[in-house]
Amino acid sequence: MPQQRPNYEAGEYYHFYNRGAHRASIFREPKNYIYVLQKMKLYTLKFQLSIIAYVLMPNHYHFLVRQNGVHPARFLPQYVFNSYSKAYNRMYRHSGTLFEDKYKVIHIQSESHLLHLCRYIHGNPVKDGLVADPADWEYSNYLEWIGERNGTLFDPEFVTAYFESAQHYRQFVLDDLLGRDLPDDIRLYLENLDD
Repeated sequence: MPQQRPNYEAGEYYHFYNRGAHRASIFREPKNYIYVLQKMKLYTLKFQLSIIAYVLMPNHYHFLVRQNGVHPARFLPQYVFNSYSKAYNRMYRHSGTLFEDKYKVIHIQSESHLLHLCRYIHGNPVKDGLVADPADWEYSNYLEWIGERNGTLFDPEFVTAYFESAQHYRQFVLDDLLGRDLPDDIRLYLENLDD
């Protein structure tokens, strides 16, 4: 059964995600990630959208987006990945679909879901075993959230509305990761970050 698409409205939050066909990589090298980030910046400005949290992973992505105006938030994954798929196919002489299916979208309707989703998105690189610390994955806006990078795909007012400080958010993410079934070496690393 096809997924029910939400009605897109200003002031509402939407979680978009998708993965590569057959779980294959959709990003082969750093310039692929940079291309998508540049397109995200372009289309968030053009369509009056705010990126709340994002992560680009080797074989999937997550965007948490707030729609600020009349343009539907769905324009972001459509425009970004239509452009990216064409560029990817040209660059790597790839044919066929890059993605498993059409992007998935969830309309986020509660504050608890919204906040948990932020830390879920930022914890993804640790959960998937790519890094031991979410701050070590450069293709998310976690570093902006914890005050270690000045990026533009970020809404600082959102962070300060929900968290006392960058350290509080960092602890919020670490607490969630420590509650997961992670390898012992990563768990030890995270516990030491917690000190």
